[in-house]
Amino acid sequence: RSHSSGATTMLAGCISNLSEAGVVLASKSPRRFEILRQIGLKTKIALDSNSFDSPKKYVLETARRKAVDVWQEVVKDKKSNPPGLLIAADTVVIHKNVILEKPHDPSHAFKMLKTLSGNSHEVVTAVVLLTPDRGESASSYQSRLFAETTEVTFAELTDDMIRAYVDTKEPMDKAGGYGIQGIGGSFVSGIKARTLST
Repeated sequence: RSHSSGATTMLAGCISNLSEAGVVLASKSPRRFEILRQIGLKTKIALDSNSFDSPKKYVLETARRKAVDVWQEVVKDKKSNPPGLLIAADTVVIHKNVILEKPHDPSHAFKMLKTLSGNSHEVVTAVVLLTPDRGESASSYQSRLFAETTEVTFAELTDDMIRAYVDTKEPMDKAGGYGIQGIGGSFVSGIKARTLST
């Protein structure tokens, strides 16, 4: 019996629930993606940041995928017209050429902030704009992508300061483990440069 048919039998009772919850395949293997598709799972392939030439290209692609995913969901609804404008964004923090995304747990958040303490890093935010392509089908779109890079410097942080901040839980859904618009902004001692690129 084939692997896919065996998997189908094993997962028959929960495929619907898994598809609704969303499945991310942490592999770029076309074969593995196809196996999951054959058994009825709607799967997204997780991006590998190491496969991109630069952090900017990586964050632009993650933002682009967010935008396209939402666009496709919206145009599925035949009762609705495509939006006049769809905006998606994503942010990463880069320190010494290492991309710092959202921390996995409080311990990871502590390590990130400890690394950033007393140092400068870059914050790259990518923005994707999608608009309807009037000359094509309802599902087609035109896109514009750009990214902003900001150089941020942190003050020296004590372990107690970092722990207290992690305890607020603010770091847990923030790239680099901090939110500059929130409490984390108090750690910033300087913003040195901003550059906009397309």
